[in-house]
Amino acid sequence: MPHHVTDLDAAVDWLLSNIQGPLRIGAPLALGKPHRLLNALYARLEHDPARPLQLYTALSLNPPQAKGDGLEARFMRPFVERHFGADFPRLAYSDAIARDALPAHVQVEEFYMQSGALLRSTQAQRYYTSLNYTHAADAVAQRAPNAIVQKVAYREGSHQLSLSCNNDITQDTLDAIAKRGLPKPLLIAEIDPQLPWLGGTAAVDPDFFDLVITPPGPYPRLFGLPRQPVSDADYAIGLYASTLVRDGGTLQIGIGTLADALSHALVLRHTDNARYRQILHALDPQIAEHPLVHEAGGLGPFEIGLYGCSEMLNEGFRKLVQTGVIWRKVHDDLGLMQRLADGTASNGDRGRLAREGEYLHGAFYLGSTEFYEWLRNLPDAERAAIGMRRISEINQLYGGNEALERLQRRDARFFNSCMIASALGAAASDALEDGRVVSGVGGQYNFVAMAHALPDARSVLMFRATRDDGGKPQSNVRWNYGHTTIPRHLRDVFVNEYGIADLRNLTDEDCVVAMSSITDAAFQTALLDQAKASKKLAASFSAPAQWQQNHAEVLRAKLAPFRADGSLPDYPLGSDFDAVEQDLVRALGWLKSATATSMGKLRTVVAALRQPPAENDAMYMQRMGLERPANFGERLNAGLLRVGLARSVGKA
Repeated sequence: MPHHVTDLDAAVDWLLSNIQGPLRIGAPLALGKPHRLLNALYARLEHDPARPLQLYTALSLNPPQAKGDGLEARFMRPFVERHFGADFPRLAYSDAIARDALPAHVQVEEFYMQSGALLRSTQAQRYYTSLNYTHAADAVAQRAPNAIVQKVAYREGSHQLSLSCNNDITQDTLDAIAKRGLPKPLLIAEIDPQLPWLGGTAAVDPDFFDLVITPPGPYPRLFGLPRQPVSDADYAIGLYASTLVRDGGTLQIGIGTLADALSHALVLRHTDNARYRQILHALDPQIAEHPLVHEAGGLGPFEIGLYGCSEMLNEGFRKLVQTGVIWRKVHDDLGLMQRLADGTASNGDRGRLAREGEYLHGAFYLGSTEFYEWLRNLPDAERAAIGMRRISEINQLYGGNEALERLQRRDARFFNSCMIASALGAAASDALEDGRVVSGVGGQYNFVAMAHALPDARSVLMFRATRDDGGKPQSNVRWNYGHTTIPRHLRDVFVNEYGIADLRNLTDEDCVVAMSSITDAAFQTALLDQAKASKKLAASFSAPAQWQQNHAEVLRAKLAPFRADGSLPDYPLGSDFDAVEQDLVRALGWLKSATATSMGKLRTVVAALRQPPAENDAMYMQRMGLERPANFGERLNAGLLRVGLARSVGKA
C-alpha cells in the first residue's frame, strides 16, 4: 500500500528523502496538475541550488492578473476573485516564468502553453518543447523522471482512485520508461475532493501510487475557464462547419469561441432544424448545394447521433450530450463492432452495446465550473458512458488497436483552429513567424493526419478571415507565412466566416481560387496578384463579383435578425459573467477596438470628456468602482466607460 500523508510539507520531506540529487518531475497538463504540492516543492527548492529541479509538463494554468488602474483591471479584479476564489493557489513557478525569474537551478519544459500568455517570456520560449501530444509521453520518458505527481479524485465507497481529468499521459509515460529500461519513477497522488470522479480505465488501485496526499481543507476551486462571448464571425464559422457533420459519425472539437459556436450550431441543427436552415440560408442561400454538404448527408437533425472522440472534453461536449446530439455508443469488443458494421449484429449485441458502450472518449477535460458540476452530478449510467483514455488511444490510429478504432471512428470530422492559412493550403496554428510559441501543436497534426488515414474522414481547420494588428486589419489568408504547423500536402478543408474551401487533392491553382473565395474582400486583389506572379494562377483570372460580399458589415447584416431574437446568443453555452458584466464586456471590447490607433484613441478620449452621465449608468459605475470619481483619471475612465456602453449596448 502507498505511504499516506495529510500534510504538504511532509509530502515534500518524503519526496526529497526518497530521491537523491536532482529532481526530475513529471506533471500532467492543465487541471490534473497538483498546484498546492508543486507550490510546496518549489518553495522548498527555490533558494536551494544544491537540489536542482526539472519539471516536465504543459499548460500551467493561472488566473489572469489585473495590472494598473485602468478599466480592464477594474473589471478583472472583482471577477477573478469571485470566479476563481481568493484562495486559488497560483502556480509560483509559472508566475516566475512569466517574469523570467526562475532561478538558474530550476528549469520547466512545457509542450503546450496558455495561449499567448508567454510570448514575452525568454525562459518559457527557450525551454518550450515542440511535440505532438502523442509523443509527449516518450519525450518525458527520455528525460528519465524520478517522480510523477498528479491530482486525483476519490469517491466514497470506492477503494480506487480516479485519474479523472488527466488519463492522458501518465500510463503511456510509464510504458515508455519501461521500454527504455529506465527505473520506474515514484508516483505521487494529491486527492482533490472537488475533482469529479470518472471510472473505467481512469480508475486505478491505490497501490498504483507510492505516496497519496490528502491535504486538509478548505479546498480551492478547480480552475474554471471563463466562457467568452461569441462574435458574428465565430457564429458564421460554426454554422458553416456544422454542415459538414454526418449523422452517425465521429466528432472531435477543440476549445474557444469557434468550438462554442460550432457546438451551438450542431445543437440548433438537432433541436430546431427549421430555424437552423433559415439561418444558414440567410448566411449562404446556396449552402445546401455545396458538394461537401451533400457528402455529409444533408442538414437534418441527428437521428443516429454522434460519437465524441476528442483529446479534450469541454463545455461543448456537455451541451451536445445534454441535447442528444452525442449518443452513438461504441464498444471495445472488436467482434461486436465488426458485426455492427457489416449488419450481422444480434439483438444481444445491441443490448450489450446499450449497456456497456460509451458515447464520449477523451484524454483530459477542462471547462467551466458548470461543466465540472455537470460531471459531478451525472447519473451512474451516463457517467459510465464517458471513457477517459490514454492520449495514444485518442489521438492516433497506429500502435494500438487500429482495427477497432477504424470501426469506431466512422465518418469522422476533426475540427481544429488555426491562426493563419496559406493560399496553397498550409496552416500556422501554434507559433509566429519569428518562432515565438503562442500555444503548442497539441494533437492538431495527429487529427489532420488521421483524417487522411481514415476512410470518409475530413480535417476541418477553422480560422477568422482577418485580425487586428495595432488598429490595422490584416488578412489571415496569406500567400505564405514564416511558420507552418500543418504542411500543405495535408491540406483538407478550411472554414472561415466567408465559407468553406475544400482543398483535398486539388491542384495549386484550384487551391488558390478556393482560398481566395473565402478571403476578405479588401485583401483579395493582392493575394491573386501574388499568385499570378508566382505562376500559380492564370494571368487572365478575375475574381467573381460575389466575392466582394466578403465583408464584416455584410456578414453582420445577415446575422443581425438572429442575434436580435436570441437564436445566436452572445453566450451559447452559458456565461460566467452576470448581466451587468456582460454589458461591460461589450463596452470594453468596443473601447479596445476604437482606441487601437492613435487617432482612434484621441477621438474616443474627446468623446469621453463630452459624454454626460446617464440615468441608467449607476450600476455600471458601481461595479467598476467609478461611482464617485476622485481625480481626473477616474473621471476620464468613467467617461470612456459611458462612451463604450453607449456605442455597444446603448445603455448610457
